[in-house]
Parts: sequence; C-alpha cells; structure tokens
Amino acid sequence: MQYTKPLANLIDFFQRFPGIGPRSAQRIAFYLLKMPASEVEKFAKTIIEAKETIHYCDICFNMSASNPCEICSSASRDNSTICVCAETKDLIAIEKTNEYKGKYHVLQGMISPIDGIGAEDIRIKELLHRITNTEVKEVILALSPSVEGEATCLYLTKLLKPFNVKITRIAFGIPVGSDIEFADEITLAKAIECRREI
Repeated sequence: MQYTKPLANLIDFFQRFPGIGPRSAQRIAFYLLKMPASEVEKFAKTIIEAKETIHYCDICFNMSASNPCEICSSASRDNSTICVCAETKDLIAIEKTNEYKGKYHVLQGMISPIDGIGAEDIRIKELLHRITNTEVKEVILALSPSVEGEATCLYLTKLLKPFNVKITRIAFGIPVGSDIEFADEITLAKAIECRREI
C-alpha cells in the first residue's frame, strides 16, 4: 500500500535523521499525526526557535543560545585547561560527569580524508590561536578512538608540541560493569596501555 503523499513526505523526512530507520520514521510520523494540533504547533515553534537562537560560541564553538557560551563566560571555570572535543554532544557527555571544571574547544568534526575532511575544515586554527593568546597549561584530547580520532590526535599533538603545554588524552578501556571476557582485543589493549597506579 502506498502512503498518501504528505504522510510519505513526513516519513521520508524523519528517515533522514541519524539512527532513524523506515519503521521508526513511520512510528514517529503516525505519533505526530495523532498529537493535538496545539502540541504539533508547539513542537514546530520549538524547532524554529532552536534553529534561530542556537549558534556556535565565538570562543570554543560549543552550541549555545548565548555568545560567548555559558561555559566560556563562567568565572568559576579553570582557564588553564582546554578539553578538545569533536562535537557539542561530546562536550555534553563530559559535562554530565561533573568531573571536569576547565574550558572546552569543539572542533566541529575530525580529520577524515575518506570523507574529504582535512585539518583546514575543522576548528584547529582557532584552537592554536586560543593557546597562543591565553594562559593554557594543559590540552586534553577527548576524541573517540576511531581512525578519524587517532588521525586528529596525532595531527594536534604535532601542532601543539611547540606551545610547551601539557598534552593529555582521555583514557580508554573496559566499561564499568562489564566483563573482561566480552571485551574485544583493541579495547583490552587500550585498557592495558592506559593503566594507572593505585
């Protein structure tokens, strides 16, 4: 059976979202159509408001409705440490731990030659500018242990060495609550490599 055109368009649109397949897109579309018109209108206004008000911070490139963002404008944050993330969602994940109290720099991607993304396509130049003009003592590289993450870390490490700052990388290894026997070889190797004294 063919969907009526407006419904097919709606399902097609939801399928463009990351992680949403045909069935999920269909469920979301039907759910939306069953919602009261006032709720759908509120939902649409929320999307438009977010699109119009959320921008990149001029300092760290975090997504925020204020510029500079709430983290960059906070007097309680440690200015001597910058945590480098690939995306705002990574920054949010780190913030949820309540462990890190420094500043951030969001690259807005990672180096990926296969996808045609080079160093000039992400916010590396701005990071180097920040380190030159501030009292930064440590740069924490909080990038995924993927091929792109490794390539970006290697490139950044090479560029940051002359700045005489401490360069660290977040540790990788076995997730809390999991069994060692179920971990893959790469995860186990990283866990051993990143071990620390207790």
